[in-house]
Amino acid sequence: MLIIDSKVISPELFKEEFVCNLNACKGACCWEGDSGAPLETEELDVLENIYEKVKPFLRPEGIAAIEKQGVAVYVPQEHGFGTTLIDDAACAYMTYEANGTAKCGIEKAHEAGVIDYPKPISCHLYPIRVESLDNSSFEKLEYDRWDICSAACENGAKLNVPVYKFVKGPLIRKYGADFYEQLEHMAKHLEDSETPDF
Repeated sequence: MLIIDSKVISPELFKEEFVCNLNACKGACCWEGDSGAPLETEELDVLENIYEKVKPFLRPEGIAAIEKQGVAVYVPQEHGFGTTLIDDAACAYMTYEANGTAKCGIEKAHEAGVIDYPKPISCHLYPIRVESLDNSSFEKLEYDRWDICSAACENGAKLNVPVYKFVKGPLIRKYGADFYEQLEHMAKHLEDSETPDF
């Protein structure tokens, strides 16, 4: 078991390789799955506060879904909130680029300098999923395997980029630079322990 502060770290974050390949998947994670992107409690207020600024970047069907259901919906099977969906399919915040690739409308608004919030942290951290452990302050960081991301796994292997490096920015956003530095030390220790001593 690998632990940094109150975070239980899956070894797969160091062993598995991953780099999104949008040319291959077209951002399918924005429309696949049984529920919207998981949201942290504080993100509910954030989405309420930024919605009017994000709205111009969204598709009409996304706006209609949000204005009917709200900026987020409760997901019973996840015991928490997720982003709103259009007809139980695509994320209401999903838009399309000219080449047909999905793009987060929140991210577009952020890139345009309209808001400070990049996008839900669960999206930013993917393929890492964070789970709160019952009756404790501990969180578990795991690598989430999804068949729609097979091209990302192949791309990561080709570029030799482990999961924790691919999501460096999001990890620092959520936990801070000190945490990521400890993660790098842990990776180096694991690498050294697996290197044969001739």
